[in-house]
Amino acid sequence: MSLSLSLSPVSHKEKMSSTTKKKHVERELCEDFSLPGEHQSIVRVVRPRGNNLHQVVTADGEEFLASMPLKFRKHVWIKRGDFVVTEPIPEGNKVRAEIVRILMKDQIHYIMQNNKWPSGFVEHSDEEKESAILDSLERFKMTKASESDTESDDDLLMENTNRQMVYVEESDSGDSDDDENLNDDIK
Repeated sequence: MSLSLSLSPVSHKEKMSSTTKKKHVERELCEDFSLPGEHQSIVRVVRPRGNNLHQVVTADGEEFLASMPLKFRKHVWIKRGDFVVTEPIPEGNKVRAEIVRILMKDQIHYIMQNNKWPSGFVEHSDEEKESAILDSLERFKMTKASESDTESDDDLLMENTNRQMVYVEESDSGDSDDDENLNDDIK
């Protein structure tokens, strides 16, 4: 009697747990300091469009949709203004590229040092830095003003839309005279 076992090949990725996959993706994001390839381009995320699609813009101002690959989904989140490396999808009409890599600050600096950063984003990034500095100065001034004026603290609070608003009128000293008049009428 012969016994034959057939072992189906199982790929390494099928054996990995989700935590292990996440660690590999995070390591790839943080440690990959390679320059974009010949067919790859650096784009800026304009807005998410749903279903793991993101509207991106090139340094020339051309906007199109890029898809987020499975390895990044539920492990990495990108927001407006982030820079990503994409590869074109030749058969794509609406979705014309796939995100290959998400660029972090250190990787952006590395690409800039090697003069591979698109010139259209250089001017924009300087404007973003200036506006961020101005915004932080404005917030600093606002906090200093709120420390000196305690009444303005209520104005800075966000409105909670989960609760009904109840408006209470504040009573003046004139209302206490009305209470005394009521007490006189009762006597």
